[in-house]
Amino acid sequence: MKYHTLIRQALIIDGSNTPGYIADVGLREGRIETIGDLSAAQGEHEIEASGRVLAPGFIDVHTHDDTVVIRQPQMLPKLSQGVTTVIVGNCGISAAPVSLRGDPPDPMNLLGKAEAFAYPRFLDYRAAVENAQPALNVAALIGHTALRSNHMDDLHRTATATEIAAMREQLQESLEAGALGLSTGLAYASAFNADTDEVLQLSEELTAFGALYTTHLRSEFEPVLEAMDEAFLIGRHARAPVIISHLKCAGAGNWGRSPQLLASLEQAAKNHPVGCDCYPYAASSSTLDLKQVTDAFRITITWSTPHPQMGGRDLQDIAVEWGVSLLDAARRLQPAGAVYYGMDEADVQRILAHPLSMVGSDGLPEDPFPHPRLWGAFPRVLGHFSRDLGLFPLHTAVYKMTGLSAARFGLAGRGEIREGHWADLVLFDPLRVRDVADFKDPQRAAEGIEGVWVNGVLSYCAGQANGERAGRFLARSGDLRTGFVLQ
Repeated sequence: MKYHTLIRQALIIDGSNTPGYIADVGLREGRIETIGDLSAAQGEHEIEASGRVLAPGFIDVHTHDDTVVIRQPQMLPKLSQGVTTVIVGNCGISAAPVSLRGDPPDPMNLLGKAEAFAYPRFLDYRAAVENAQPALNVAALIGHTALRSNHMDDLHRTATATEIAAMREQLQESLEAGALGLSTGLAYASAFNADTDEVLQLSEELTAFGALYTTHLRSEFEPVLEAMDEAFLIGRHARAPVIISHLKCAGAGNWGRSPQLLASLEQAAKNHPVGCDCYPYAASSSTLDLKQVTDAFRITITWSTPHPQMGGRDLQDIAVEWGVSLLDAARRLQPAGAVYYGMDEADVQRILAHPLSMVGSDGLPEDPFPHPRLWGAFPRVLGHFSRDLGLFPLHTAVYKMTGLSAARFGLAGRGEIREGHWADLVLFDPLRVRDVADFKDPQRAAEGIEGVWVNGVLSYCAGQANGERAGRFLARSGDLRTGFVLQ
């Protein structure tokens, strides 16, 4: 028997959170056809993989790649990490359905300028992804802030009954067209004044579809537990699974509270499907928020529209140079982006290691000087946290980036190395894999990623993308409530 691709003698870590085993894997027509002893078989393309790990392609569950997958479909920052699927539309901001009346409001500007928003219906966005043929697969959430911007003349208030009805109609239409669910970014000024009832009413559209509710909490600072309670209330009301985005203890006054947050998550998980994602760094990145300006920790500017030359510099240094306060410097820089060194490493590790957490990069591809998570999140989990620190075994690290993620987001036929599954695969050297991108030089590809297959097509090899683009749009598959195990 001849396979299209035959990978020989790899250590298979299959995405099921069980230790690996050595086997051959045969690929044909985009799928994993056979796993076992294929020593007598042949392949058009054969890879000797002894000493390397073959894992499912990583699923980046928290991205802001909505428009870049269309405009820069080679997706090198993700492909070079072994990522084969991205979930877009997080934090309440999505590229569709959007009809702008001017510039995109903060934080929708994280996805690009006004011309990047060309998709008034979710079906338009789905078609654009399919036409762009990105190098990896794309699945999408619908952003609450995007819906608000379509129907409200003032985002600094809660929506009227008429506006909520219009948003619900667009959300329902998008869910029918394959969207995964609804995301909110209630911490941002453009959604902060939306009361809980507004979100409760919108979330009712999720029930019939078995769709997800994901949320950038109303606060990640001192009221974080109250914000988590709000998220769980919304999920229970809609009978929708809840995923808390980038769970963290933000702000120096909040450090050390991760056991409280995780206890709240565990308690909710006893009778409702809940989970979280997190990124493996003690620094966050977003738009420059005046409410977060402080001298308690370092803040680096990633971009500034009026002062682009300040990208990559610390806010403190800029303020000294200008002879003004931190707050006045921040005002002068806006609109702008920033990296906030506002978390404690022990909290990051506790959340990352928890059984209910998945890995997401939260990378911002539009930033001229991005947080290194855009290029390094997944190899950092494999190398720094699993191999070097021993935070969890390698098979658990892989599970948090593959099998668990696919189950939670309903990505049927992906996330595990199984016969019949789609051949989204990554081959890496477990001794060499590591993130190279750092805060001084953030746009660098990881080491140790030797091959990446997307739908059976080798797309990244020996540290280089080869130009192949075999990604697909992935519509929601079935009832997403079935992907969660109650505690």
